[in-house]
Amino acid sequence: MVKKITDGFWPKVAGIILRNRILILICVALMTTFLAFQWEHMRFSNSEANLLPDDHPTNLEYNAFLELFGEEGNAVVLAIQDSSLFSPAKFNRWNRLSKQLEAFPEVDLVLSTENLKKLVKDNEKQEFVLEPFITEAPQRRETIDSLKQELFNKLPFYDNLLYNKETQTIRTIAYLDKELVNTSVRKDFILQDLTNLVNQFEEETNLDVHISGMPYIRTKNSQNIIDEIGKFILAALGVTSLIFFFFFRSIRATFISMCVVIIGVMWAFGVLGLLQYEITVLTALIPPLIIVIGIPNCIFLINKYQQEVKKHGNQALSLQRVISKIGNATLMTNVTTASGFATFIITDSKLLTEFGIVASINIIGIFILSLLIIPIVYSFMSLPKTKHLKHLNKRWIDAFVNWMERIVRERRISVYITSVALLVLSIIGIYQIEISGSPIEDMPKKAAFFEDIRFFEREFDGIMPIEIVVDTERKNGVLKPATLRRMDELGTLIEETPELSPPISVVNLVKYSKQAFYNGIPKYYQLPTSQENSFITDIARKSKDNGNLLKSFVDSTGQVARITAYMKDTKTDRMEEIEEELLEGISKIFPSDRYKVYMTGKALLFLKGTKYLVRNLILSLTLAIGLIALFMAYLFRSFRMIVISLIPNLLPLLVTAGVMGFVGVPIKPSTILVFSVAFGISVDDTIHFLAKYRQELTANHWRIQKSVYAALRETGVSMFYTSIVLFFGFSVFIISNFGGTVALGALVSATLLFAMLANLILLPSLLLSLERSIANKTVLKKPQIDILPKEELNLGRKKN
Repeated sequence: MVKKITDGFWPKVAGIILRNRILILICVALMTTFLAFQWEHMRFSNSEANLLPDDHPTNLEYNAFLELFGEEGNAVVLAIQDSSLFSPAKFNRWNRLSKQLEAFPEVDLVLSTENLKKLVKDNEKQEFVLEPFITEAPQRRETIDSLKQELFNKLPFYDNLLYNKETQTIRTIAYLDKELVNTSVRKDFILQDLTNLVNQFEEETNLDVHISGMPYIRTKNSQNIIDEIGKFILAALGVTSLIFFFFFRSIRATFISMCVVIIGVMWAFGVLGLLQYEITVLTALIPPLIIVIGIPNCIFLINKYQQEVKKHGNQALSLQRVISKIGNATLMTNVTTASGFATFIITDSKLLTEFGIVASINIIGIFILSLLIIPIVYSFMSLPKTKHLKHLNKRWIDAFVNWMERIVRERRISVYITSVALLVLSIIGIYQIEISGSPIEDMPKKAAFFEDIRFFEREFDGIMPIEIVVDTERKNGVLKPATLRRMDELGTLIEETPELSPPISVVNLVKYSKQAFYNGIPKYYQLPTSQENSFITDIARKSKDNGNLLKSFVDSTGQVARITAYMKDTKTDRMEEIEEELLEGISKIFPSDRYKVYMTGKALLFLKGTKYLVRNLILSLTLAIGLIALFMAYLFRSFRMIVISLIPNLLPLLVTAGVMGFVGVPIKPSTILVFSVAFGISVDDTIHFLAKYRQELTANHWRIQKSVYAALRETGVSMFYTSIVLFFGFSVFIISNFGGTVALGALVSATLLFAMLANLILLPSLLLSLERSIANKTVLKKPQIDILPKEELNLGRKKN
């Protein structure tokens, strides 16, 4: 029954399309205009992608931290490592830069040598007060040398915060307004105001300013993503149009195809705006993906049109057959491709879910566009000329198909040996794959801001915040001597970890208070003894300034404290070791019945998110394989055919995973996409081949060999064309500045090329070798849907 419906369905569709050409073009134009108006709703991501679901325990802890202390990644840091900075003119200009920064409404607080405060004891009032480090702009070198001596040797509280004593690097910290740090205001401030200020300073002083901090890195990284969208689209259009023209040698065919995919790109941006999704490093890939996936649709349709024209020269019949014959096959292949992307929807990761929704919608959209526009546009044009049909008789394509046929006929054992060898090597490589939980792993290594990240790692031990929250579970419990001693012990453990910076917490402030109590003598920068504690605490309580300083480290009730450290870019396994060591130390230092202590921060959030995605990758890939297996079962109604069809598509994925292990490409959010994307696309070739093979079997009275070779000759050319387009199309991602995008492009390209060879060599070989198992009508029943219509089959028989 289903088959009868589909037999009549596509001719009816063809009739509707060709009879309503003007109306359909108007509808496409209106839809495109509507979606173009949605572009204004597109939003570029202003924060790091959260890879974890909202209700994940790590997310809940991080959100609890934000409620207490606000956004922790709100500091922009500027640093100079140059001895000439300590000349009067340059030093005063550096201080003026800090004042200029503080004047911006986006900046909440600036900490620098210009407004540095010293904590001192007022003996008369018996309280601590903050006095300015610099009372007036120094005019002599001797004055600056004296200030430098005092800063480096008498103010250990600011060590590793404002200066590096060993290298004499000085830095300024600008804390952005926490309400604005994750909005577009941050982008405007950093790309315009801050950049202009720093450029002006560098021109006047000839000093090199290093800039970093999470807001700055996020802004620069987002701008790179925006810049690359246009680059990818132009590169994808350029590469695919050149290949298309090389195959078809027709300017108008190339132009029509480019128009189709450009409209598809406009729809992709429109869908992003309509759904109000942010443009992230993943959704930025969708427009060029639509170009790469849309061009094969155009190849199938235009190639079929030209074949029909060559056979009988009747334009109306040719256009009708293009829709009725290729429509079903193209629909099925686009559905399987969309299914590969749609499997990301079931993950709890917002990042992947949005990517899966937009990608799958637009893949179906580009199918509809190509099926409507190409036949309609050609209906208004004259028939293709003889020169446009020459590509149908290219000898080198015939030679390629003959080469494959010879291998399948004569070297099947070699094919199996090679396949098994690749499988064994791949399994070995898979065991060497690493997982990368580093948030800066994919950032452009050649960018100036990435070099500055490395600078701050060398000078100040990292820029990625790690937060440890200590809940004493009682009011004012933080300032109890026992709690401070435990926090200091944990701080020592953190300091002994090479990948972490010395921690900053209320402990540092209490140590500074003791130093101030003893008239600023540096050796007293330590925790007070039990006897000293009562005196120092009494003085601290009277001090207004001390209370203001406490806000950064302790909540308003005095019950919860934070310990902040910064982490260098570290491999995932080492990050996990550090986390384990710290948690072990925390459990020993803080009794669980008296304290509630947990770790959080952006670095930890990204690590957990990456590992969560890896688990979801297995789930989404398993679902993709299951969906396509069900699809094959629906088409061919044979378990053996399902197994045979999956082998040439799973082997390329295993080979790719093995290559990743051998060449050191880690699993990370960007490369996770490789497997589901490649599987969803590569299975299209299998469907085309098996559909043709199934029809040839019926025509040739279940003679396997004749049917396999006929299917190989019929489908080999189109599969070669589309695979080459996909290979070079995905290769455009190699021009990216992002390491993950480069790896994605290279790996998907290689996987698809290998999948083409597997479908054209391994799949026919398996069919021939298992001929006794599958060459009967009971095993290979009639399919639910004939992907290729009977007319196609009859024409194929006449050719043979």
